[in-house]
Amino acid sequence: MPDAPLRLVFAGTPDFAVPSLAAVLDSGHSLCAVYTQPDRPAGRGRKPAPSPVKQAALAADIPVRQPESLRDDPVQAELAALAPDLMIVVAYGLILPRKVLAIPRHGCWNVHASLLPRWRGAAPIQRAILAGDEETGVCLMQMAAGLDTGPVLLSESTDITDTDTGASLHDRLATLGAELVAEGLHLLTGGVLPPAVPQHEAGVTYADKLNKAESRLDWNQPAEVLARTVRAFEPWPGTEAGIAGDQVRIWQAQPLADGADCSQEQLPGTVLRASRDGIDIACGQGVLRVLGVQRPGRGRISAGDYLNARPDLARPA
Repeated sequence: MPDAPLRLVFAGTPDFAVPSLAAVLDSGHSLCAVYTQPDRPAGRGRKPAPSPVKQAALAADIPVRQPESLRDDPVQAELAALAPDLMIVVAYGLILPRKVLAIPRHGCWNVHASLLPRWRGAAPIQRAILAGDEETGVCLMQMAAGLDTGPVLLSESTDITDTDTGASLHDRLATLGAELVAEGLHLLTGGVLPPAVPQHEAGVTYADKLNKAESRLDWNQPAEVLARTVRAFEPWPGTEAGIAGDQVRIWQAQPLADGADCSQEQLPGTVLRASRDGIDIACGQGVLRVLGVQRPGRGRISAGDYLNARPDLARPA
C-alpha cells in the first residue's frame, strides 16, 4: 500500500455493481463518494426506491450523490473537487462526458459483462445466451469516448452452460467483475498500471437493450432458439406464449434431443405430449418441453401442477 491510499469514486446502480463496490470497500483505499442514479418508482405502490448500490453505500456510511446527469458544470465541479485518483464505473446507466473521463488522475475504469469487443452495449449477458455463445466473461476497461470502445486492462472468461439463465450468468459475472476490480486496484497499488489492450474492430457486436416485445415466443422458431430465449429472459422480461388457448409465462423449458422427428407434420404450437415430465410442444424445428409456467396473477408452478388445472391437455407419451 502506498503512503497515501488512492482516492476513489465509485459509480453504479443495480445489483450487478454491488460486488464491485464491496471490492472497492475492501481494498483499503479511500472511497470518497458513490454516484448512483436517482431513486426510481418501484413496486406496486410505485414509490421512489433507492438503488441497490445506494443501499450498500449508505450501509457502509459512504456519501452518495445522485445527479440526473453528469453533463452539468456544477456536477462536474463537485466531482473534480473530490480530486479522485480513479473512478470505477459498473452499470451506472448514465453517460460519462469527456470532461468527466478526464477528471480522475488515472481516468475511469469500467466493468463490462462480456469479452469485448463482442457484445458492446446494454444487454451483453442476455444477448450472449440468445446467440448461443459457448463462452462469455467480463472485462475491466479503461473508459474512452464511445460505447464500450476503450482498451481492455483485464479480463476473465466463463463457459455458458445449457442451463445458464440471465439470472445465473448475471450473478457469476458480477462476482468475476468484482475480482477484476480487486486485481486492478492491487496492481495499481503496486505501481503497475495494467497494460491497455486496444479492442479489435473486426469482432465488434452490439447488445441492444432488451425489448418486452421480444418476450413473446413464436412457435414457428426452432426449439433450440426458444429454449435459449426462455433462459436469457429469466427473470426479466420473461417469456410469454400461448398453450392450447391459454396465455402463460414460461420460465423453464428445454429442447428435446429427439424433437425433430416428433414435430414432423405437426403445426407449430401443437401440444404433442403432456405429463408431469413436461408439456411437449411442436416448433418450427424440433420440440420444446415446457417445464415451468406462470398464469396471469398467479405464482410460478411446474408443468405437472399446471396440468392439474388443464386436464384436457394430458397426452401421455
